[in-house]
Amino acid sequence: MAEKIRITTPFTEEASRKLKAGDSVLITGTIYSARDAAHKVMTEALARGEKLPIDWNNQMVYYLGPTPAKPGDPIGSCGPTTSGRMDAYTPTMLAQGIKGMIGKGSRKPEVVEAMKKYGVTYFAAVGGAAALIAKSVKKYEVIAYPELGPEALAALTVVDFPAIVVIDSEGNNFYEIGQKPYRRL
Repeated sequence: MAEKIRITTPFTEEASRKLKAGDSVLITGTIYSARDAAHKVMTEALARGEKLPIDWNNQMVYYLGPTPAKPGDPIGSCGPTTSGRMDAYTPTMLAQGIKGMIGKGSRKPEVVEAMKKYGVTYFAAVGGAAALIAKSVKKYEVIAYPELGPEALAALTVVDFPAIVVIDSEGNNFYEIGQKPYRRL
């Protein structure tokens, strides 16, 4: 098995373009969680010409709806949600400077085209490993939209957050590449 690549945030386009579909990574730094409700609020704010609560330039977004934390823990289970739920908002959000997205599942062609345009990497966090992933989260802080509950915009401080590059900045898709040897003609 290939060695895991260590990356840190902020996550630049240069760093994004070095990663290839299938790479295993460990992420350290700050990532932001936001799901479909937060994405909807942010894209609506942009359409009205309003400023967003954070500067998304060179940041990563994790599509996450955490469970409540146990006493002494910063977060409960925090597995990925289905990324396709954000697809309608993603090209607009990538234009704000996001360079990494973390979730699960496939993405629409228009999202992949926006990724290629802006030099963005899409990572998969392992669904079903939410409790294990939570161990890499050292701090969880709601930044905006607290009324959205677990879908609020939040900052997570992570150390060695495990993920796999699913779609790289060139549009190579590990879901397709990885299945190819096992398909029957």
